[in-house]
Amino acid sequence: MSELYGIVLAAGHGKRMKSSLPKVMHPVTGRPLVYYPITAALAAGAHRAVVVVGHEREQVMPYLARAFGDRVLVAIQHEQNGTGHAAAQALPVLP
Repeated sequence: MSELYGIVLAAGHGKRMKSSLPKVMHPVTGRPLVYYPITAALAAGAHRAVVVVGHEREQVMPYLARAFGDRVLVAIQHEQNGTGHAAAQALPVLP
């Protein structure tokens, strides 16, 4: 049986938030925003989640490693060119 992978798009700027903190790292009920779609994907049966990061990834990647270990794979979107482009960045990371 093949493994199921979830893809979480977390590369955006969050310009409207007017914050130096990446949008996905803003706390919501005590946890970074990115925590919730990852745990939802894993709870839904995904073997792992591929998180597509971009803007301020240096602040996001250590959290992902610490919080999820090998349950999360990281793909990097170097240029923000829309959600379709972001999802495509996950493909090379998938087995």
